[in-house]
Amino acid sequence: MSHTAEPAVTLILRARGLGGLLTALPALRGLRAARPHHRLVLAAPGWLRPIVDMTGCVDELHATPILGDLRWNAPPPTSAVNLHGPGPEGLADLYATDPEQLITYRHPDFPLVLGPDWPDGRHETMRWCTLLESAGIPTDPGAIELDPPPEALGQRTHVVLHPGANSPARQWPAERFATVASRLRAAGHPILVTGTATELPLARYVAEHAGLPANSVVAGELTVQQLAATVAGAALVVCGDTGVGHLATAFGTPSVLIFGPNSPADSGPPPERSAHIALWAGQLGDPHAPEPGPGLLQVSAMEVIDAAERQLTIARRLPTMENKIVQ
Repeated sequence: MSHTAEPAVTLILRARGLGGLLTALPALRGLRAARPHHRLVLAAPGWLRPIVDMTGCVDELHATPILGDLRWNAPPPTSAVNLHGPGPEGLADLYATDPEQLITYRHPDFPLVLGPDWPDGRHETMRWCTLLESAGIPTDPGAIELDPPPEALGQRTHVVLHPGANSPARQWPAERFATVASRLRAAGHPILVTGTATELPLARYVAEHAGLPANSVVAGELTVQQLAATVAGAALVVCGDTGVGHLATAFGTPSVLIFGPNSPADSGPPPERSAHIALWAGQLGDPHAPEPGPGLLQVSAMEVIDAAERQLTIARRLPTMENKIVQ
């Protein structure tokens, strides 16, 4: 693999969703700082473009919805960085671009490609920072913040409830979300129920059983940019182990995050940041199971309500988004 690319290009593979992008943000920032004269190209789903633009550390988004769909028709990159995962598929995608340098964790299917062994039991953010540091690229694992978008909504009065999840195993019961929403509504907090278009029935169920007005349901209505603004301007976000939770962490929006079957030690917010409470019963499970993980079901609605009330006291001390943006 010996090519000279002009201008120098670093191709980074992270064909995952919103949470995947945000957990890799410190690694992306490390690459940007170490390679100011490289063109940084991120291979990630195209719908993430507004959030990628907010990071300010990538020159180009190469729309790549899934592994095997990289479709790199440009000259070989100077460097390729595999931030996707432990399997051989991502490494195969990047290897096929014939880069001069390939930064990756090793895999037995590619014995000639050098790299460190995959580290089990590490937080996702630390895992990618460790990979880059093994290649001599410094990183700051704490560099997870995003500046709020200028159109961030409201005066930190609304509460965002996001009842959906990317798998049934991670979806806390809808009736418990409704219980939480009902209690917060009774305390005078406006509620917005977010979700994708396919999660609209779930959002409507939560709103109906919580006694919320129909216009509290914005599932399927918001662009990615609007969702980011809604989360950034919220008083509180309540959700499971989802990309919306990662947005709240990135914006510093107070949050209550309900984990299971995965541990928050894998991808949750930094434990020292009091604006975010990760609730977890301590029981691991199969994240791809067709029903909620047993540990997830051990988190009660009252635990979430108690945590939400504590977090709302933090929100009252934060500046409004208008003031924060001006500052």
